[in-house]
Amino acid sequence: MKLYLDPMSTTSRIVTFFLHDHDLPFDETVVSVLEGEQFRPDYLTVNANAQVPVLVEDDGFSLTESSAIIRYLADRYELAAYPTETRARARVDEAMSWFQTNFHVYHCVLLSYTHVIPFLKALEPQALAAMRSIGQQGSAKYLRILNDQMLGDRPYVCGAGVTIADYVGVANVTLGYHYGLDLRVYPAIRDWVARMRNRKGWDRAYALFEAGIASDVQDAERLRA
Repeated sequence: MKLYLDPMSTTSRIVTFFLHDHDLPFDETVVSVLEGEQFRPDYLTVNANAQVPVLVEDDGFSLTESSAIIRYLADRYELAAYPTETRARARVDEAMSWFQTNFHVYHCVLLSYTHVIPFLKALEPQALAAMRSIGQQGSAKYLRILNDQMLGDRPYVCGAGVTIADYVGVANVTLGYHYGLDLRVYPAIRDWVARMRNRKGWDRAYALFEAGIASDVQDAERLRA
C-alpha cells in the first residue's frame, strides 16, 4: 500500500505513527503542504480535497481522512488498538471525535496553527491576537478535561491499553508545542505523551516534527518534560 503524506502534517503523523508502531509496511509519497504540492493537478486526482494523508491499496482502493484510515487498518489487520466489543469501541470512537471536534478547533486551528500557517500568521495584528486569545481559553479548558478526567491515573485515553484514539490525540496535543505548550502544567498528559514517545513507531513518524520544534533550548526542555 502507498501513503501520500507530509511528515510535518498533524494528520499524516497520526497514520504514519500507527503504521510504524504496528509494523505495517507501506510506500510513501511526500506531498509538501507548505510548498503547495497538494494543489498540483496530478495530486488532485488522488484527493480532490487537496489534503493529506491518502492511503491507496494495491488494488486501487483509496481512503482519505486520518481517523478513517487508522480505523480501516485496525479492522483489516484485526489489531487490538480498535476493540471489537461494542461499548469499548464506542468509547474509542467517542474519544477520537472529542479530539477532532472542539479540541481541534480551539487547540489546533485557533491557536497552534496561528503560529505555523503563513496566511494565519500574516493576519492583521488585532485579529490574530483575538483569534489566539479565544484559542488559548478553549485549549486550556480542554487540556484540563483531558488531564483530569479522560486520563487521570489511567495510562491511555481509553484505559489500560493504547487505542487508535491515542494516536489521534497525541498528534493534536503535541501540535501545541508550536505555541509554547508546557506539559509540566498537565502531569497526566505529560506522562501519557511520554508513554507514546517511548513506543517503537514514534521516532520514525515524529523525527522531523520534533527537530523543527526543538530549535531552541526552551522547546527542547519541554519535549523532554
